Amino acid sequence: MLHTPDQAFLARQTRILCASYQHWTGLQLIDAEADSPQAMQLLFTAPFAVASHDTQPDPVFNYANRQALELFGMAWEEITRLPSRYSAEPLARKERARLLQRVERYGYVDDYSGVRIARDGRRFMIQNATVWNLIDENGVRCGQAAMIREWTSL
Repeated sequence: MLHTPDQAFLARQTRILCASYQHWTGLQLIDAEADSPQAMQLLFTAPFAVASHDTQPDPVFNYANRQALELFGMAWEEITRLPSRYSAEPLARKERARLLQRVERYGYVDDYSGVRIARDGRRFMIQNATVWNLIDENGVRCGQAAMIREWTSL
């Protein structure tokens, strides 16, 4: 499935992604319970992109499903070392920072559109993305995530 040895992290991150999404939106991210044996696989192979970052001062991606890896043109080992601000071009980073502040304040947004950049420099426009705060089983904020269903190459 994934080229990472930390299956315990992936199981926990899948639970957090799914539970947090449902908490904020009232909807299910995938068609399975977050704790089910198939949840990790269903999220990783979903037809939409999902990525998350941690809570460091300069947040770093800590999860990307297969569609997100393809969209950004990276392997798991690359994206999970990348500060998430580098997913936007330098001129779009202020707009991205405003988006993340909006998410921080309201818990989620489901109307985000913006230009992103892949590792090879390819640019694409994401439309109507959902971005939400991640909260762990104790209610502690542990990052933010995005689900991208629509994108167009530029």
